[in-house]
Amino acid sequence: MRPETLLAYIRAMPFRPFRVTTNGGHVFDVRHPEMLRVGRDVFNYYYADPPDAPFDRWDTASLLLVERVEHLGAPATAATGGNLDNS
Repeated sequence: MRPETLLAYIRAMPFRPFRVTTNGGHVFDVRHPEMLRVGRDVFNYYYADPPDAPFDRWDTASLLLVERVEHLGAPATAATGGNLDNS
């Protein structure tokens, strides 16, 4: 995967949470744009709960190993009170 592809998901307005799945079966749920940093050939996923809290661990994965990226739910809107439907 090209870095620009993941950056488009991170920079989307409004931001929509998404899932990155690697060929090895690792799954990274990105619920906030600051949870993922993209480099030229790798990305860092930061584990934090809630997403705007300080992180305590991270994983690094190669962009070459990304199998797919998919949205987790509908974008948050004022009508839904900012809640996301993750079904």
